[in-house]
Amino acid sequence: MTALIWFRKDCRIHDNPALIQACKTGDVKAVYIDAIDQHKAHQQAPIQRDFISRNLQCLAEQLAKLGIPLTLLEVSMFDDIPQVLVDFCQQHAIEHVYANRETGVHEQQRDQAVQQTLDIPFTVYLSQCIIPEGLLSTGKGEMFKVFTPFSRAWLKQLQLAGYNLFPAPDAIGPAIKANKLSLKPFDTTASSQHYQAGEDEAHKKLAAFCKQKLFDYDADRDFPAIDGSSQLSHYLAIGVLTANQCLAAIVTQLGHMPASKGEPGFCWLNELIWRDFYHHLMYAYPRLSMHRAFKPETENLRWNSDQEVFQRWCQGQTGFPIIDAAMRCLNQTGWMHNRLRMVTASFLCKDLHLDWRWGESYFMSQLIDGELAANNGGWQWAAGTGADAAPYFRVFNPTTQGQRFDPDGSFVKAWVPELADVPLKKVHTPHDWLNQNQANHNYPNPVVDHRIAREVAIKMFADLKTA
Repeated sequence: MTALIWFRKDCRIHDNPALIQACKTGDVKAVYIDAIDQHKAHQQAPIQRDFISRNLQCLAEQLAKLGIPLTLLEVSMFDDIPQVLVDFCQQHAIEHVYANRETGVHEQQRDQAVQQTLDIPFTVYLSQCIIPEGLLSTGKGEMFKVFTPFSRAWLKQLQLAGYNLFPAPDAIGPAIKANKLSLKPFDTTASSQHYQAGEDEAHKKLAAFCKQKLFDYDADRDFPAIDGSSQLSHYLAIGVLTANQCLAAIVTQLGHMPASKGEPGFCWLNELIWRDFYHHLMYAYPRLSMHRAFKPETENLRWNSDQEVFQRWCQGQTGFPIIDAAMRCLNQTGWMHNRLRMVTASFLCKDLHLDWRWGESYFMSQLIDGELAANNGGWQWAAGTGADAAPYFRVFNPTTQGQRFDPDGSFVKAWVPELADVPLKKVHTPHDWLNQNQANHNYPNPVVDHRIAREVAIKMFADLKTA
């Protein structure tokens, strides 16, 4: 039998159930199908696209050592994929197609169309989450809408069932020469070279994080000037690394699975549970991947539509140092610290009163680690429209957030050169000093008065609640 493994957001040979099953059948071929216009419509970031391209070449070389050729197929939209797969399968006498499931509604519809079009078996496996989507439910048989009870059920299920890692498959034949693969770039200037590609690099980084930073993660993770985060999200987003492998690395480092808050390693484990939570939500509520709010009543919020203000936020020209530093970092590197994602998202929605969907789309268009479920979940949490969202009266103060999490101003000064000469104690409130000492400075005045903007935001939500 000749089987086909269809790679999507799973650019790896380890912990890949679809690949393992395909290799049990005999001869194996592999494809990656690039739906370029679909990915543009999904706001795939040019830097992420470049990173995927580099990782595909690493994958092709790994598969070639196993005797499996990886072919790149190009289409416009997901709708074109079923026929392209039929043609490839007929050309290569494929008898079974294997793949791993993706959460988004368009991806689900794509797979349903493939299932209906192929006249050979098409088997999809679950590998995106540690606990498979749809497995956990409340006593009423519904998906959890609040994180804390979800996390309790998640931990209980993990204790009962454990987790499983799939090894890399054995070679199915002699090594072959790898095909040269390269995705057509959206932007020829976008480069991910700062981020190392390939499974080997991902696993080295995972091991180093667990050895060097896992114990201090809880204390360091909120400070953007400290290198305290895992820096693994870009590997997880495109499937070079799995959440299961992260879980296994925690156990390897600690010798056991942390089970409660306060235990070493649990804070990072909790981030993996949040990741599962957002994927489970998107699977249970497809509207979340269709630009819809989780809380339907919040669709009636009257958001501001000022494009000029939005562009100031995008470009890091708001006059709030921590916001501007965070956005400039995102624009230049394709990555933003998690604490700053919350602060900048809150600022867009609660200070500028702009629709969270604008921010969600912009982040996806810039992030090397853009992942639909996590990005949507984070934005709806910050906006107060999602499951387990921040209460409507919780509004981050961008100035005090900067003072608290960048106390010496080192992160701000690294990304906002206009503030290079401002004394450290003034860096988060620089305007009086600048006006007195650098009359010709070009740092913008604050785009809003936070105190007033906060009151307006609270009233927006309070009025909605009353109505």
